[in-house]
Amino acid sequence: MNISEVKFDCRHFRGEIPCTPNKLSGSICTDCTDYDKITKRILIIKLGAIGDVIRTTPLVEKYRTLYPGCHITWITHTPDILPKKAIDTILSFSFTSVFTLSHKHFDIAINLDKDQEACMLLSDINAIEKYGFIWRDGHLNTANDLAEHKILTGLFDNESKINTKSYLEEIFEICGFTYNRERYLLNVNEQLVDTWSILKKEANNKNIIGLNTGCGKRWPTRLWPSENWIELIQLLQNAGYEPLLLGGIDEHEQNLVYQQKTGAKYLGTFSLEEFISITSQCDGIVTAVSMMMHIALGLGKKMILFNNIFNKHEFSLFGNGEIIEPSTGCDCYYGATCNRNRQCMNDIATELVFNAIQRHIP
Repeated sequence: MNISEVKFDCRHFRGEIPCTPNKLSGSICTDCTDYDKITKRILIIKLGAIGDVIRTTPLVEKYRTLYPGCHITWITHTPDILPKKAIDTILSFSFTSVFTLSHKHFDIAINLDKDQEACMLLSDINAIEKYGFIWRDGHLNTANDLAEHKILTGLFDNESKINTKSYLEEIFEICGFTYNRERYLLNVNEQLVDTWSILKKEANNKNIIGLNTGCGKRWPTRLWPSENWIELIQLLQNAGYEPLLLGGIDEHEQNLVYQQKTGAKYLGTFSLEEFISITSQCDGIVTAVSMMMHIALGLGKKMILFNNIFNKHEFSLFGNGEIIEPSTGCDCYYGATCNRNRQCMNDIATELVFNAIQRHIP
């Protein structure tokens, strides 16, 4: 064969190395039955935190449905969370990735981050259609009018507080779509899931309730008091549940304390892949952390979500749980510090959380 017979527009084409069909069966473009013509080249720029990346993945299902045969590239700070089977090219944000993307051509490019580097990247991308947030006139701007609502709710608290759209409704609107309950996609290591299935056996048929006890360093105002976590653990144990303490490095020391005081199971800290696999063994999750929330939703878990400083309309739980807020309200909207002598998270009663768990995970 000669180079004119190479099908550069095939989804299996990898450029610098042989494609998968060639490696598996030795087929070449002139006789290949796996030829899959690319119909659209789409770029998604969503750098963000892990939770933000997860809750953007429903767009993949939408584009796959709308453009069968499309090739999707995604650039992010957290590539390990994205499912390789659903996304053709996953790039970690780096000079090499940015340089490469700026020399490619796309039919559609979307940026859903307001950070300068993401907006500037969309400005440099060669694409027929651009959606979301872009860098123009020396500042953040809209790629088109569809992103105006989302920019205004981010700039002004009074606009944000009256918003009744979920994040998914907003990002679908930015891309010119209507959200139709497309689901999250996660990179789940099935081998690790099988390994951690031992937790189910150890629980002796008890429902495992994952307790994500921290709230991260960025929003300490979301932290539920230690005495409440201890009381909840004891209520769950007495009711025949198996509490499982979850968290990262920031929660490690406190989780050790909870384990010592209650005897609740705590396994330590793990890589992201293992953390997802452990979470997959839970029957329900209690959390105030959006990353944990999105992982749980991606796994289809029942969930009780604490919320105080955010607009609750932003969150979509897909009917898999409920949001519990302080009975006294919250004065520190999107705030990392609280002006009250007694923080509002103290006003989420343990009994209220326990009853919610019983409703959703009987």
